[in-house]
Amino acid sequence: MKNDLEIAQEATLIPIMDLAAQLGIDEDYILPCGVFKAKISLQFFEKIKTNKDSKVILVTAMTPTRYGEGKTTVSIGLSMALNKIGKNSIVALREPSLGPVFGIKGGAAGGGYVQVLPMEDINLHFTGDIHAISAAHNLLAAVLDSHIHFGNKLNVDEREIIFRRTMDMNDRSIRNIVVGLGGKPNGPAREDGFIITAASEVMAILALTKSLVELKERLGNILVSFDMQRNPIFARDFGVHGAMAALLKDALKPNLVQTIDHTPAFIHCGPFANIAHGTCSILAIKMAQKLCDYTIVEAGFGSDLGAEKFINIVTRVGDLNVDASVLVATIRALKLHGGAPKKDPQSGTVEHLEKGLPNLGKHIENLNKLMIPPVVALNIFAGDTEEEIRIVERFCREQQVECAQVRAFEQGAAGGVELAKLVCQEVDKGKCCMQPIYDLDDPLEKKIEKVAFEIYGASQVVYTTKAEKNIKRIKRLKLDKLPICIAKTNKSLSDNPELYGRPENFKITIRGVNISAGAGFLVPLTGDIMLMPGLSKIPNAQRVDVDKDGRITGLS
Repeated sequence: MKNDLEIAQEATLIPIMDLAAQLGIDEDYILPCGVFKAKISLQFFEKIKTNKDSKVILVTAMTPTRYGEGKTTVSIGLSMALNKIGKNSIVALREPSLGPVFGIKGGAAGGGYVQVLPMEDINLHFTGDIHAISAAHNLLAAVLDSHIHFGNKLNVDEREIIFRRTMDMNDRSIRNIVVGLGGKPNGPAREDGFIITAASEVMAILALTKSLVELKERLGNILVSFDMQRNPIFARDFGVHGAMAALLKDALKPNLVQTIDHTPAFIHCGPFANIAHGTCSILAIKMAQKLCDYTIVEAGFGSDLGAEKFINIVTRVGDLNVDASVLVATIRALKLHGGAPKKDPQSGTVEHLEKGLPNLGKHIENLNKLMIPPVVALNIFAGDTEEEIRIVERFCREQQVECAQVRAFEQGAAGGVELAKLVCQEVDKGKCCMQPIYDLDDPLEKKIEKVAFEIYGASQVVYTTKAEKNIKRIKRLKLDKLPICIAKTNKSLSDNPELYGRPENFKITIRGVNISAGAGFLVPLTGDIMLMPGLSKIPNAQRVDVDKDGRITGLS
């Protein structure tokens, strides 16, 4: 079989203006970004907002391996398959970050014969949204240091600056740095650091915003620092939230592209699910909802991360509902959770597979607790045997959930038809009655504990001294009624990335709680979670190249 990039480069695309016309989008509302990409005006959303909302299908996964289990591929394949069986569907995805693209995981445009295109553009600079987010974020960081340099009128306590710089790259060397070296002309010398743009509060704000007015307000609410009297200092106090919004004016508009078979796709914003909330923009979802019958929304990593946060944060902010859920599983991941070698879990045995099934069972349980019972999508890889497939199907029957084999990677839309039919059946049953796991009025500690106990399966939550101080400050600022967005490893249901399967009798350690006042949530930090990842020993960047004609190779 050809590789992803070869398949993508041989595909025949239709001009984006033609695709938009098929959706009923007038030219006046389209901002073309070349021939095959476009941004859609927010004025168009105003025009269609009285249209009937489509059904929302949330796609999540079991605890993944480091390579990912094909959740994006299944999301795209499901949307293509729904269209193939006569349903009108649009898929809504996150924008890829250059960190994973050049790191170990690779791109995020699907794979095989279920891709969103043009794949090279989407995986690299796309329409420039992430660069705009980085610029807006770093503008605020620069103004902060300039303000201190020119007299510090706001009395900023340099020991209490919580807003760091950002860059869209995996780079461990800049997690913690010192700025302002070289004497007084270069500004105040102080400790600082970088986070990856996908973890930036500005990214989260853009993904959760529904209008330019709201965007500016949320940017102004970013908590930057505290003064010497312990009073909060916000972005609006520096008077640059308007300039930040100006940088993001076009980035707020959802991006329209197409799949390999010309199914429409909105790809917009890219918050990670382990260190942020992990779904595409509310605007992209709501715009898609007004233009089709089934909107497919991918939530990052497992149900313990992206799906939990979608229900507890995104649906509340966006006034969204979920009509069905899909839980992606692979035999490779199941073997890993049963004790197969980390470097080659596919080589594991049937015994490893059976021992790993409780992990899948916990994710089924999680979605049932959220009142969005799933269809399991078993993403079939080359090398999976019939015996292994039957074991997973039998387990799903025992759990009283439907299971569909998905072969869309190799077969395109046809390989997702079984899943599409089952999803339609589940929607028609109307069994979903989405239920957040906590109430916003719950005490902050209770919110954390409900997620830890109910979703992760923990038996205890421990707070460090720093976390207790953070919580005390949050309560003093009267921000404790915000939803929570727990930063946790994606490699385990626990906060220990080495604890596979369905762990029991474990504790979750909260080592701090960050305030994202602009985004409108609190971020409890667990384990050794990093807001700036590092590159692997042999990163994907070493495989990527471009020839004399500008043809890119090595992307996946």
